[in-house]
Amino acid sequence: MYVCSCFGITEQQVKDHAAAGACTPRQIASASKAGTDCGGCVRTIQAMLGRGACPRRELLDGKRATASAVTEPAAGLPEAA
Repeated sequence: MYVCSCFGITEQQVKDHAAAGACTPRQIASASKAGTDCGGCVRTIQAMLGRGACPRRELLDGKRATASAVTEPAAGLPEAA
């Protein structure tokens, strides 16, 4: 079944790109052009990708958590002057 009729990208091609590490619609677009013309397939691609584990997303979330731990004062400790 076609997901992106503008570029003829099938559901299987999106799954293959996802299996190869593309875990966001933007990464799928970079790999296949799907979603870069009319944009009508972007929600379908998002639904196909779901909210599964994304190694890159987990990495980014870990960096954000570390950054906020460094920038936010610990509870109960006075802030530096």
